[in-house]
Amino acid sequence: MTITHHPSDETLAAFAAGTLGEARSIVVAAHVSLCSKCRATIHTFEQIGGSMIERTEPTPLRAEALEAALSRLDSNFATAPSSLLPKPDYPDVLSPYAIGPWRWIGPGLYWRKADVHSEDDTRVFMLKAAPGTMLPQHRHAGIEWTCVLEGAFRHEFGRYGPGDFDEADENVEHRPFVERGATCICLVALRGKLELQGWIGRLLQPFVRL
Repeated sequence: MTITHHPSDETLAAFAAGTLGEARSIVVAAHVSLCSKCRATIHTFEQIGGSMIERTEPTPLRAEALEAALSRLDSNFATAPSSLLPKPDYPDVLSPYAIGPWRWIGPGLYWRKADVHSEDDTRVFMLKAAPGTMLPQHRHAGIEWTCVLEGAFRHEFGRYGPGDFDEADENVEHRPFVERGATCICLVALRGKLELQGWIGRLLQPFVRL
């Protein structure tokens, strides 16, 4: 597997520091589980962070903060629901989360919601597109982070195959095209409204609830 596109250093540093939030971290973790280069980068950031912590005087932890942390740990290790993703070739990072059924959202397009906690309204879902599908031209009101799990797509900024990470924000407008020959399945973190462009996009917009 040749991985060409990676999260930015800023994103990897935030991931290493634990400041991304659970929803965004899931998609970054899916990429990192497949990318030795980014695992090495994160290890470096963790070493730098550990060195800085050693030089910082400890601050007493409030009782309610400790209680909240312990509660979060308990929830993370709760019994997994029976509707977990069944395919073993998906990243292990998905295994603790319940996944909804595939739902149609447009010609050749299906999505499947992941039940992931988010404090900033970031949604996590899987997106499946049939070979040769041209997605509508669209832009974003917030971030759209994508990790390719299977297949490949292209848009104005390059080709994205298994393991590649596409980090888009409100400054990006693109029109992905799924390569012929294989279905493309991605894991996506989306914050803000997806804004479809063109007359086809305007027709589909009422049906797209991403």
